[in-house]
Amino acid sequence: MSYDVIVIGSGIGGLTTAGLLARAAGKRVLVLERHTEPGGLTHTFRRDGASWDVGVHYIGQVAPESQARAYFDYLSDGELEWNRMPDAYDRFVYPGLDLSVSSDPNRYEHDLIAAFPTEARAIRRYFKDVRRTISWLTMGFAQGMVPRPMASLLRAAQRLGRRTATSTTKEYLDAHFRSPELKAVLASQWGDYGLPPSRSAFAVHATIVSHYLEGGWFPKGGSARIARTFEKGIEQAGGAVRVAQEVTEILLDDGGAATGVRVMDHRGAAVRERVYQAPVVISAVGAFNTFNRLLPTSGRIGRLTGPTRRTLANLGTGASAVTVFLRLRDDPRSIDIDGGNIWVNRDLDHERSQEHSASLLEGRPHDVFVSFPSLKSGESPHTAEVISFCDAKAFQQWAEHPRGHRGPEYSALKERIARGMLELADSAAPGLSDLVDYMEVSTPLTYEHYTAHPAGAFYGPPATPLRYRSAPLGPRTAIPGLLLSGQDAGSAGIMGAMMGGVAAASQVLGPRGYATIASALKEAPAIPDSGGARRLPEGKHHAVLASKRLLTSSVWEVVLRLEGQIEPWAPGQFARLHVGDNAWRDYSIAGLEDNHLRLLISTRTGGQGSRFIEHAGTGTRTVVELPLGEFGLADSGRRRLFIATGTGIAPMLAMFAQAPGLEHDTLLFGCRYRYEDLTTKIGSPMPGRVVRCLSREEVPDTFHGRVTDALAQFAGDPDLDPHSTDVYLCGSAAMVADTRSLLERAGYASVFTEPY
Repeated sequence: MSYDVIVIGSGIGGLTTAGLLARAAGKRVLVLERHTEPGGLTHTFRRDGASWDVGVHYIGQVAPESQARAYFDYLSDGELEWNRMPDAYDRFVYPGLDLSVSSDPNRYEHDLIAAFPTEARAIRRYFKDVRRTISWLTMGFAQGMVPRPMASLLRAAQRLGRRTATSTTKEYLDAHFRSPELKAVLASQWGDYGLPPSRSAFAVHATIVSHYLEGGWFPKGGSARIARTFEKGIEQAGGAVRVAQEVTEILLDDGGAATGVRVMDHRGAAVRERVYQAPVVISAVGAFNTFNRLLPTSGRIGRLTGPTRRTLANLGTGASAVTVFLRLRDDPRSIDIDGGNIWVNRDLDHERSQEHSASLLEGRPHDVFVSFPSLKSGESPHTAEVISFCDAKAFQQWAEHPRGHRGPEYSALKERIARGMLELADSAAPGLSDLVDYMEVSTPLTYEHYTAHPAGAFYGPPATPLRYRSAPLGPRTAIPGLLLSGQDAGSAGIMGAMMGGVAAASQVLGPRGYATIASALKEAPAIPDSGGARRLPEGKHHAVLASKRLLTSSVWEVVLRLEGQIEPWAPGQFARLHVGDNAWRDYSIAGLEDNHLRLLISTRTGGQGSRFIEHAGTGTRTVVELPLGEFGLADSGRRRLFIATGTGIAPMLAMFAQAPGLEHDTLLFGCRYRYEDLTTKIGSPMPGRVVRCLSREEVPDTFHGRVTDALAQFAGDPDLDPHSTDVYLCGSAAMVADTRSLLERAGYASVFTEPY
């Protein structure tokens, strides 16, 4: 299938570009995403019904009738809804100082003056300087959206205000304020752009301050809705958003113009190389990746891109972070949390990043940002996130180890860091620690794995004064037919990346590109009517519920009949099921034969996926995307130990059907009561040894206790020697975490799992 445009990366910048080209110009756009979930840093991940938003914590300036809201409404066809955050959307906590930021800019200014009356004149000037700097920046953004001659005029006009904009935030604050407390408070939001005051340009600081002056908003239902609502317009115009597509090279013709991309397709039973071609290629995966990894760095192309690569080298690498994702056993409003963010600091010093990183590793973080996704999205179960910035170098010794196989020392480090971060968060939100039911930790290595940003620097090149004094990184490039989108073509953050996407789309559409887009925002999207069920892109299938059977009080066996040709799949992979209202849920493939997909689905969580399955009747139509995931049987010839709880046995059922030598393998299956034992309710081959673990009932010929208890009893079993056994692990997130820790301590190095 041919496309008009290829977009590399499905973050907000790439999807904005693709969506605008599809909706405003009817172009067929192919978006390629290396992760299995679209959305980049707007995606969410789920564990046992709970969800966390990995990169979106709040968005400003999306009130009805605002320009930003117009883009979101247009690209989502009005389907993306928004929740208003509390009036006090941000709270800054320091020793002896606790100040909340009002969504009314006049009230915020008044509150600052009331707290620091001797600085009243400087505070009023500060807000004026913020607005002047935004005007300066707007002229800079506009240069990427207009023809080159007009861009030159804007550059000339932009000379006024350059000095303030390109000073550091610290220089500005030191020059205008005396109070150390006030300077600390005004700099509190530096985590929203990732640089402390001494390194950040006042331009980026002003951008963030201005962006949130009228408060914060959050996507109803979570930030994953952004990608899913944008995706529909792209598909309706004949395009596609394909996940698990690792772009390895931007292809060029003899004249040096971009003509397509080379991709490693990680969907299906085996990785395969594919080539996609289009006259326009847009990279939304960052300037560093584009010019250092996807294009030649030598020869003619290397010479053309040399200035940009040198700029990137001079800018250096931005900061990354550790994030602790918390599942809560109760509503955080029970401890007087209203959904606003909390910035907690041990002292007034935002500098000394090396010392702060070291103290973080010791379990004594200097500062944390605390956020409550469930309260903002309106979803349940309830969740929280605690974030602390750090130097990625502290984790480099584990960088060469694959995700999930970094050993007990790495796990212990994450545990120590998380406990310290939670303790500091609890100091400003007493009772938070007592609400924690489950905890998961990501590090800069995690961010690098999922986003491909070098060293996990998710804000891209650091927003230092040098960046604003240097030539723009995009959207135009020295390579004909190649454009940049996203943060590097715009500015840090969600809205900065979106405007980078607007700029790239404007350039694709020619001299009147931005005018075309501005006009389109006022009209209905130009999407062709499919006259019924639309044609789905490769990998997605219309599906009909053929049957469902209740196996336990909360587990259904579901069979869906899929339309179209199914790609080859491997046991262990999963399917993504559309459960309505732009929401999708992932379920392991228990079986797939003759276009009939078999799933085991738990409705225990009571979420949207649960409700869909409970209420769907035979004949219900939906959409399924498959196959996805890398969980599968290793061709090692070693003995196998399968450990599963609940519906975690689903991918193993598919494995059992194809695993040679299954009679020599062992299965530990855990549930609470005998009636929940799925191994006796499903017709399937089973390993030669099956140990059924019942945690709340004593029954003959079963093990009374959890699978972790049973595993401890197998210590020393020659048939399960850690050095000659592959372990396959699937079940609840807490069980997987506990079991993995136990396996690491026991010396098992070959452990396969894919939690979701």
